[in-house]
Amino acid sequence: MKVARFYAPGDIRIEEASEPVAGPDEVKVRVRNCSTCGTDVKISKFGHHHIRPPRVMGHEVAGEIVDVGDRVEGWQVGDRVQVIAAIPCGRCDECRRGRMTVCPNQESIGYHYDGGFAEYVTVPGKVLAVDGLNRIPEGVGFAEASVAEPLACVLNGQELARVGAGDDVVIIGSGPIGCLHVRLARSRGAGRVFLVELNRERLDRAAALVEPDASICAAETDAVDAVSKLTDGRGADVVITAAASGAAQEQALLMAARQGRISFFGGLPKDNPVIACDSNLVHYRELTIVGANGSSPAHNARALQHIATGDVPVSDLITHRLALTDVLAGIDIVSRGQGIKITIEP
Repeated sequence: MKVARFYAPGDIRIEEASEPVAGPDEVKVRVRNCSTCGTDVKISKFGHHHIRPPRVMGHEVAGEIVDVGDRVEGWQVGDRVQVIAAIPCGRCDECRRGRMTVCPNQESIGYHYDGGFAEYVTVPGKVLAVDGLNRIPEGVGFAEASVAEPLACVLNGQELARVGAGDDVVIIGSGPIGCLHVRLARSRGAGRVFLVELNRERLDRAAALVEPDASICAAETDAVDAVSKLTDGRGADVVITAAASGAAQEQALLMAARQGRISFFGGLPKDNPVIACDSNLVHYRELTIVGANGSSPAHNARALQHIATGDVPVSDLITHRLALTDVLAGIDIVSRGQGIKITIEP
């Protein structure tokens, strides 16, 4: 079978490999879709401390079961499935307290285990042990199901930021994550959703699809002032930074209303993770700043339901469908911001 293997930064190879064999506690999945994300770009350029090369990349996986291990129950050949990316241990204090997104023993598909940029992948028993293999609902395609993983992360972020009915919500960043944030905020009852982006072309492309209540090009106008005017000087109830930008995080503090919630959803580069924070602003406005890191198996299951019911449409966000042999081109498209969601179809 063909796979896309990471060997080193700048060295991802499309090559032949033996088909994996399902162990007693595993299932083997024929990969129908594995979508790409910004993390794949980071790995391709800089590697990752959890990846010991060579490693098959890809962590947004959907496909169908073609073999079931002897000790696996409840699954059979032909089942359509979506696979979690982040694998909590299920045993530590955090997991037992229901905080699986911050499990200190977390492992990941495409990092610790071979991922979905392949024709076949084995799903580790650890995934099944934490209910991390999800049935794809009827009417949901494999490509749409592969978007459940990033949507699950978005769901975790909005739950932590308590996005709710009537809220004015600002999303900074109009990539695939920003688009998913706009749509999920709407499904959670947000009053108005504003989209902020530096790049005019990228903003216009995203806004045409997700139709925010206002789109703000931060390269052409003062985004903080624009949000202030849109909210009659009050500010936004929730500000989500869906971009790896310290400047965006600093602006988020200035955009928030009294008792507003700010989600630092996009992580910052490890060599520049420190921002300026006016703590008096946080103090006197009673602001809440929350992080958001990944998702739990339960978030993945709920994300699939959001897609199945149409609460969060995702099919139109998939702008490119590429063969496995074109995975490098797909990662390049993500890197240049020339599409929304790029999916690989092995």
